[in-house]
Amino acid sequence: MFTRSRVLAATALLAVLVTASACSSDDDSSGGGSTVAGASGDLKKVTYVTAFGAVGRDSFIWVAKEKGYFKDAGIDIDIQKGAGNVQNLTLIKSGGAQFAALDFTGAEIQAGLGKFTNWRAIAAIHQQTLVSIMTTADTNITKPTDLAGKKVATAKGSVSELLFPAYAKQAGLDAKTVTIEGAQTTALNGLMAQRKVDALSTFLLSKKALETVSKKQVTVLPYSEYLSDLFGNAIIAREETIASDKDLVKKFTAAAMKGLQYTLDNPDEAAAILNKAEPTAAVPAAVGEINAMKPYVSPPNGAPLGHLDQERVARSIAVLQGNGLMPAGLTPEKIVDFSFIPAS
Repeated sequence: MFTRSRVLAATALLAVLVTASACSSDDDSSGGGSTVAGASGDLKKVTYVTAFGAVGRDSFIWVAKEKGYFKDAGIDIDIQKGAGNVQNLTLIKSGGAQFAALDFTGAEIQAGLGKFTNWRAIAAIHQQTLVSIMTTADTNITKPTDLAGKKVATAKGSVSELLFPAYAKQAGLDAKTVTIEGAQTTALNGLMAQRKVDALSTFLLSKKALETVSKKQVTVLPYSEYLSDLFGNAIIAREETIASDKDLVKKFTAAAMKGLQYTLDNPDEAAAILNKAEPTAAVPAAVGEINAMKPYVSPPNGAPLGHLDQERVARSIAVLQGNGLMPAGLTPEKIVDFSFIPAS
């Protein structure tokens, strides 16, 4: 009888503990992540959206997950494939994700226009914009002014299209002499390979893919040569998430940057990790993207990986305002939280 009573008591206690655990894992309403039970304690569950699909430039986030950097930080990360700035910013706005990668310049423009404002950048992935003019060598286009009278394809409504007039102005090219053809992002390389256009305005990281499709040498004219203050991709967080759980954001940022550094140091392994998680991501293409972005990742003056320089952000805003891409009023503090990766 005594033994039976002890068993019943233990069973009742277990039921209470299971109920309490289930209650603690419910989503909170503070803008941060939810809590789930982990093998070594509670993990905070968050959703992260990649900049665009599953490609080499985004592989670092899968690396950080595979290597356990997020788990060590007490984070259970759900990685979703993004589809560009507008979709990613929409998910952040709705609370469908707490973190996302995107083109920072494009996001600046959206914020400056007042369309998406409830986010802050927390880390830079690329210290310069990766938007470029790309063309096959047989076009004999070797400098911006060679584009006069030519047809250039770009993703319709993309930051590449928005920035082209500013790039042309700084490069001494009359933008009105160039025909801009809007197209789907996935169709760009095919248009160039078939010589239906003379050049592309797109991200330089796709150079390897264009070489593969066209089977020709590719010439790259980076926008950064004339628009040097513009950043490339960055990681952003919901404003509500930062306000409700700054420690979570700090730990997330550190884990992501650790994954980025490992990816730069080990591109072949990083590409294999990406392919393991997303089999459609071809390893050679991913390695090509990782190697291509290496020169654009390290901050100047020895600042830590991911650092966003406040003065440069201010200058980038001035460039965008000066070229009529958004009205006055946006300030660096409205789009960046500089506390997560300080200069030193």
